[in-house]
Amino acid sequence: MRLYGLDEPNPIYPAFPLGKLPVLEVNGVPLTQSLAIARFLAKEAGLVGNSKLAEAQADALVDTLNDFTLLIPWREDNPQIKTQKIDMLFQSHAPKLLDHLQCHLGDREWLVGDSNKEKHRQSDSRDRLHNREVTEAQLVETWADLYCHVCFTTFSVLRPGFADDHPALCGLIDRVEAIPNVAKWIQSRPTTEF
Repeated sequence: MRLYGLDEPNPIYPAFPLGKLPVLEVNGVPLTQSLAIARFLAKEAGLVGNSKLAEAQADALVDTLNDFTLLIPWREDNPQIKTQKIDMLFQSHAPKLLDHLQCHLGDREWLVGDSNKEKHRQSDSRDRLHNREVTEAQLVETWADLYCHVCFTTFSVLRPGFADDHPALCGLIDRVEAIPNVAKWIQSRPTTEF
């Protein structure tokens, strides 16, 4: 469900825990907070990593991206001050974030896991050779890759080309966008500012 005009009082909000979105109801139990919902869905989809350490690494990367996102002055009303704060954020904090993510990615295809490009190509070819279906869950190591894409989409609206000096990260975003269901969603999603 997507509601617009969120600054206005809305009669539906009191029905939600905390009086706001997002809320995911599972077996009659409401689950709040976007990252808690995302982690739950990632576990359900098998996108948390193949070990406890991989799961923790994915969580740490998501939390790192979220820390940066929380610094964006979303509620600043003065457009001039908002622009100044965004400029400062992308000048002072974004380079450290991008360097950290690119260093973490290294020569791997995905942010977490031991897959590198050559290993993935060989595995994919082997599966096709043996007529085994390659599922989307095998194409993305963890939800950290998906969350990185979501964040980079927003960051690119605020600062187009902000990651251009980090080609490995741009490649990661391209690989996420190439996942068939992600590509389909991008083509059909509602048009919003972010």
